[in-house]
Amino acid sequence: MKNLKLLFLLIFLLSLNGYAQEKISNYETSKKEITTMMLQQANDWSHGDIEAFMEGYIKSDSLKFVGSRGLTYGWKNTLENYKKGYPTKEHTGTLTFNLLEFDQLANDVFLVIGKYHLKRTVGDADGMFSIILKNINGEWKIIADHSS
Repeated sequence: MKNLKLLFLLIFLLSLNGYAQEKISNYETSKKEITTMMLQQANDWSHGDIEAFMEGYIKSDSLKFVGSRGLTYGWKNTLENYKKGYPTKEHTGTLTFNLLEFDQLANDVFLVIGKYHLKRTVGDADGMFSIILKNINGEWKIIADHSS
């Protein structure tokens, strides 16, 4: 009986180890996918293609964007605000991100905190952001963005 209990304990511990390894692997894979998506966003922005940049956001009225002008709801409204605020290539400049923190909130949800830098002829701009991303149909999409 003692050997049977020991065997069950060993099986349980091995399954926990497998679960932990899978969770670490999923975290690393998700982090890499999110980073790749954000590098594409920076590239699109730096080429003056705000609409392509916006592909990283969920195309939904439920998108929330918090910036210096307050809270904006929806993908289309966020796109329009970006177009108003960055009307020319001189305003969009070259975007770079420094991704500081990745916190997995659920299997398919991450909080990412970082810094952005815009190198521009009209004056550089820097700030911080926190974004919440959700994996939707195999793609990471920003569902909430707070940039300052």
